[in-house]
Amino acid sequence: LTAEATVDTGHPITMREKTLTMATLNPQVKAVEYAVRGPIVIKAGDIERGLQEGVKQPFTEVIKANIGDAHAMGQQPITFVRQVVALCCFPELMDSPAFPDDAKQRAQRILQDCGGHSLGSYSASQGVECVRRDIADYIAQRDQGVPADWNNIYLTTGASDGIMSILKLLVSGQGRSRTGVMIPIPQYPLYSAAISELEAVHINYYLDEANCWALDIEELQRAYMTAKHHCQPRVLCIINPGNPTGQVQSKKCIEEVLHFAYEENLFVMADEVYQDNVYSPDSQFHSFKKVLYEMGPEYFSNVELASFHSTSKGYTGECGFRGGYMEVLNMDPQVKAQLVKLLSVRLCPPVSGQAAMDVIVNPPQRHEPSYAQFTKEKRAVLDALAHKARLTEEILNSVPGMTCNPVQGAMYAFPQIFIPPRAIQEAQSLSMAPDMLYCLKLLEETGICVVPGSGFGQREGTYHFRMTILPNPEKLKVLLEKLKEFHLRFLEEYSQQEPQTNRNAQDQHSEMSKKPD
Repeated sequence: LTAEATVDTGHPITMREKTLTMATLNPQVKAVEYAVRGPIVIKAGDIERGLQEGVKQPFTEVIKANIGDAHAMGQQPITFVRQVVALCCFPELMDSPAFPDDAKQRAQRILQDCGGHSLGSYSASQGVECVRRDIADYIAQRDQGVPADWNNIYLTTGASDGIMSILKLLVSGQGRSRTGVMIPIPQYPLYSAAISELEAVHINYYLDEANCWALDIEELQRAYMTAKHHCQPRVLCIINPGNPTGQVQSKKCIEEVLHFAYEENLFVMADEVYQDNVYSPDSQFHSFKKVLYEMGPEYFSNVELASFHSTSKGYTGECGFRGGYMEVLNMDPQVKAQLVKLLSVRLCPPVSGQAAMDVIVNPPQRHEPSYAQFTKEKRAVLDALAHKARLTEEILNSVPGMTCNPVQGAMYAFPQIFIPPRAIQEAQSLSMAPDMLYCLKLLEETGICVVPGSGFGQREGTYHFRMTILPNPEKLKVLLEKLKEFHLRFLEEYSQQEPQTNRNAQDQHSEMSKKPD
């Protein structure tokens, strides 16, 4: 096929058929879906540009509650993190009295380990050595003396890069021997996207919504045994604290999961990027590594475990630096060499992100000049998030047809919403998920951008959305009130002339959320 086109010179040229078309595109790329930046978010961007150009809407701004991007939501950077990174980027600032000595000392130490004493040089593929050593010290301190070897630490471009690298190592086989990856439902869409891209097999295990999104060991066993008929389950992924669900798993639950992984010889991937984001006084973060150590040497010496952390979450919210690390335990030494080879292909993670990661694991100590300000800023961020977690839960649970589990940790609420049968029928006629229709209407009527639960996975017959709790308290209250008003209008619009059907559907909906899949 050819087409004629004329350029400015006026000479006709023949346009050849493109080599890369939707027909020749890698099918695994087509299979990838990432709801956090999906159709709703694209639509929100279009509406936002329209508002800037003077297009009239029933609202004055788009509130993007779709993604855990703290600084975009107005959170201020932690001063000490920025000071150290600034000094690393522009060492001439070392002479400035505006920068405290403890920030200068950290920057000098990092630069000492950089080629040419410059942040602009490549680092080793595993990361800057002193940063890796600081991370190992941090882990040992966090886990109250559990040994950590810096040789098991790898710096990554955010946690996502590490997760993808480990999955690449694990995916192999064909047909019934193809690698199966167990992921929680609801899950962070990075996992389903990565599994699709790598042509691995999704093995979904459902979190227990009726029990505050707890991880049920019987459900893990059910998913594992079912999957064994068509693939080889090799990997178990856990997100703790949970995204999008906001739960913090108990120590007992983690012990059961690790025992299960030991029995079935599964490689465990523990996504712990929200480890600093625990708000419920009844909850506590337990690292998978620490629990594994406390289970005894038989477990600690055998279970293969990769744990992930990031600069993007916690109290710093430094998403743009793309800093992160993974600690890998009990990996076969020959495979470890293959991991280093794989990491070397992308040369190294951003060195500025490595510097930011170093500050997070090596913050000011009690005797240092920046300690008081750092502690005050950190506490203010975490206290504000805890307040917003409670506020979000309370207001959402006050809305008829909406229930929200306690936001124990992380940065999100994941409420279940009742959608009337008429709305479900309309969504089906438009070939879209019912909660996608709900979120689209919410965006068009209020300017609030949230992500439909179908993008994270959910039990059949239940509907949810994920919203971040990051907006400042005033904006969050406005958002929640507008959401409440919209939901009541939505119920009224789609429930007219069907009160009995509506009530029966609500009863059925509540029951379905409790039943096993």
